[in-house]
Amino acid sequence: MKPANKPVSPCFSSGPCAKHPGYSLDELKGAPLGRSHRSSLGKDKLSQAITRTKQILNIPEDYRVGIVPASDTGAFEMLMWSVLGPRAVDVIAFESFGKGWANDIQKELKLEQVRVLSADYGSLPDLSQVNFDNDVVFTWNGTTSGVKVPNGDWIPNDRKGLTLCDATSAVFAMDIPWEKVDAVTFSWQKVLGGEAAHGMLIISPRVVERIESYDPAWPMPKIFRLKKKGKFDESVFQGSTINTPSMLCNEDYLQALNWAESIGGLKSLIAKSEENLSVFEDFVAKHNWIHFLAKEKQFRSNTSVCFTVDLPEDKLKSMIKLLAEEKVAYDIGAYSEAPAGLRVWCGATAEKSDLQILCQWLEWAYESVLG
Repeated sequence: MKPANKPVSPCFSSGPCAKHPGYSLDELKGAPLGRSHRSSLGKDKLSQAITRTKQILNIPEDYRVGIVPASDTGAFEMLMWSVLGPRAVDVIAFESFGKGWANDIQKELKLEQVRVLSADYGSLPDLSQVNFDNDVVFTWNGTTSGVKVPNGDWIPNDRKGLTLCDATSAVFAMDIPWEKVDAVTFSWQKVLGGEAAHGMLIISPRVVERIESYDPAWPMPKIFRLKKKGKFDESVFQGSTINTPSMLCNEDYLQALNWAESIGGLKSLIAKSEENLSVFEDFVAKHNWIHFLAKEKQFRSNTSVCFTVDLPEDKLKSMIKLLAEEKVAYDIGAYSEAPAGLRVWCGATAEKSDLQILCQWLEWAYESVLG
């Protein structure tokens, strides 16, 4: 039987992700449109985004947080181009973005002492093989693979190299042990359902020291520059962005932070995401035709949840199309480079009740395409 109810929100994309429950464009009325981002009002709004991010995520006081161009990709490229080079590099690659960082380090920066520890989609490399005398580049959560690192216990406190972490689909949904990571990047469009094109760069004092003591051999584009007259540019991390940000998008992010605080902050965001994952754990346990791409529970993402389905690829595409036509689920096909399957966002802006209803529709759509 076709289910009687539909999700309140059919938006289950893994980026840009669903807006928070109850979202309205009226929330953006306070945006300082038509005002310079360098005015006192503009800088105050940007500074609020930085300060409140630090507060909600419990980021150490001596870590810097900055708003930078080009979403998470821009933030992470800026980071790599600014600090990599003095040490050998270990890259942990278990999904498409980690593989992309490895390619950029080897082919664009042309670093010679690079070791790539890789794993197929659905698995993690052996983290015990990482050499922390080197700089270490990794994703916390594989948005395209549904796999995450389980914790930060594998990272020593007395490491010599820097740990650079792309955590765009982990921040606000997973516990990030800040003492284990020297730099973290994310984008507004992920867990809090903000708008795209702006990245957040979080760096420790060790990264600041590297930036001040090291001059890369390659030309540095203006939007990557974290130095001014040979010194670390503190102003970038105080609301004076390198290029012009969207004050409308910034206001949207501030409202997302308001919502996060209203439901109980970081602890509640993480719990909500984990409860969302549990809906699918129950569903997969009861149905033998759908499987988590990440076989091991401890490595299973609680945001970008990936599945394989026992269907030929053409019928799987029909299933995905059918759910979209019914206005039940949009954008839930697997990432183009990942194994064919489904990918459903379970971050905190998704409602558990909607996911429970979606499961009913998944069963109906599967049986429908089977005929």
